[in-house]
Amino acid sequence: MWSGNTAGRVRMTRSGNRQLNAALHRIAVTQIRLNGLGQVYYRKRLADSDSTTEALRCLKRRLARVVFGHLQTDEQNRQQPCQPAAA
Repeated sequence: MWSGNTAGRVRMTRSGNRQLNAALHRIAVTQIRLNGLGQVYYRKRLADSDSTTEALRCLKRRLARVVFGHLQTDEQNRQQPCQPAAA
């Protein structure tokens, strides 16, 4: 049983890589301030009746997916053997 009014939502854990979470937070706040895809996504979430905290959380999750995808691609490219260029 949860204390307080959580409206059926599960509380988010604050554990994990704190440096990574802090970096994602700084990136998200910067993207919200500047004109770009991050601000568009944030405003879309606000228009969908999310709170500012919820919209920021969603933006951070989206950024985490993008960063993780880039890391996976980089790792796959690193594991492939170099092929000589055709002459």
